[in-house]
Amino acid sequence: MRPQEAVERALELSRSDDCIVIADESSTANLRWAGNTLTTNGVTRSNRLTVVALRRTGDGTAAGVVSRAAVGAEDLEDLVRAAEADAAGNDPAEDAAPLVSGGAPAAGWDEAPAETGIGVFGDFAPALGEAFAAAEAGGRRLYGFANHVLTSTFLGTSAGLRLRHDQPTGLLELNAKGAGGSAWAGVGTRDFTDVDVPALTGDLARRLEWGERRIDLPAGRYETILPPSAVADLMIYLYWSAGARDAHDGRTVFSAPGGGTRVGEKLAGPPVTLSSDPAAAGLECAPFVVAHASSRESSVFDNGLPLDRTDWISDGTLTSLTQTRHSAAHTGLPLTPAIDNLIMTGPDAGAGASLEDMVARTERGLLLTCLWYIREVDPQRLLLTGLTRDGVYLVENGEVVGAVNNFRFNESPVDLLGRLSEVGATGPTLPREWSDYFTRTAMPPVRVGDFNMSTVSQAS
Repeated sequence: MRPQEAVERALELSRSDDCIVIADESSTANLRWAGNTLTTNGVTRSNRLTVVALRRTGDGTAAGVVSRAAVGAEDLEDLVRAAEADAAGNDPAEDAAPLVSGGAPAAGWDEAPAETGIGVFGDFAPALGEAFAAAEAGGRRLYGFANHVLTSTFLGTSAGLRLRHDQPTGLLELNAKGAGGSAWAGVGTRDFTDVDVPALTGDLARRLEWGERRIDLPAGRYETILPPSAVADLMIYLYWSAGARDAHDGRTVFSAPGGGTRVGEKLAGPPVTLSSDPAAAGLECAPFVVAHASSRESSVFDNGLPLDRTDWISDGTLTSLTQTRHSAAHTGLPLTPAIDNLIMTGPDAGAGASLEDMVARTERGLLLTCLWYIREVDPQRLLLTGLTRDGVYLVENGEVVGAVNNFRFNESPVDLLGRLSEVGATGPTLPREWSDYFTRTAMPPVRVGDFNMSTVSQAS
């Protein structure tokens, strides 16, 4: 049964006052390698159907949500009835709102779901094989994986809405090991045609050379250059913490003293902009809300709401927080739902300094590779802790002079914005910590004069 047919049949079976059905059809292709040898490859398929049953009462509208995988035609009615039973047992939903109405089905509604396969690696795999040979000759070992997922989402409602979105999500993670320890590189991609394997592995080889000289440093505050991947991990956590309702209720770093939110307040020293845009080139994502469940940050009633570019921070000033229609009414702020990509730009946007330029201008400081095991310590300050990983390097007089020990850091990304001393050129990047959940990012390298390396870490 095609996903569109599942949506239509579930809506026909529904006995609730209103109904929302979301069908997700996914295919995945992957490669894995270790020690300069390809170890596994495979292709998988999966599907999930979500039914939201809405029951009107004298006090409002109750919602029941049930989501199941591998639903066949014979399972549809049971799924619909389960959602209706869930709605019957629930109180009216506080986020209840009229469903988004629809007209003609979206373009491509009747076409088969998009599908990936092992062929997506057609150009990438030979380049990887050449990288294995070069690494072997250089006494290095390459480890890692490449993954590509293509998900077609079909959204239908009893209000006549019929929307579709095809989302490709690819990522590559590479680890190199040698006499200089280990080094990591990663990229996000839509189709692997833009992955430059020689450039990535060449950078890893250079970092391993840097690591052949080891330097021990104590904990402390250091001038630090954070590459785009590390910036992405910090800004994603900031974004995930930017719910308008929690801010308005006094729970987060974005809460204003005495009530309300900090929207309109200057957060960053340099005029940086943090934004999301469904149409951003290379980072395209769903141009409408897809909500499989309601929470403080999302609402099933908002399914199908159109999404446009949103500036969360504009020229250093907090301008928006993630909103549902319910939270927007609660806070009095404009409706700005979450979007599945994140872009940070500085005053020079794509014309700013490269990472190499920033290193060349450093008298003495640290150059990070990436962050990992990031955890929240204090939500009121958005204080985070975590570890450096796969290479921290000492820069002196514009040159990398060796690798230093790893550190545990304690920093707030909000506070960090106010202490940025340089923001480089923005480019696509892959967050190391959050790549399982959020891959579509473009970030600049940044310089911070006093990044807090709170303790020395024994992690390697």
